[in-house]
Amino acid sequence: MTESTYQIQVQGQIGERWFSWFGDMRVTHTRTSDGVPITTLIGPVADQAALRGILAKLWDLNLTLLSVTRCEAKGARPNE
Repeated sequence: MTESTYQIQVQGQIGERWFSWFGDMRVTHTRTSDGVPITTLIGPVADQAALRGILAKLWDLNLTLLSVTRCEAKGARPNE
């Protein structure tokens, strides 16, 4: 099984000191039109166990999960 790329969004802002918790994932911050901070993590996830580990870390940081999206690889065929 190959790793997949995921985009995970949470309400709140992850401080830079926690970035290393998320390995190769890129962490970005934005704000909603109401000024609510949103953190987006995007990057490779080896398998479902690794995804569960990332979600547990977000839980430990007391952040509200907004979405988890598996990104399709360009040119990939379904069932690959």
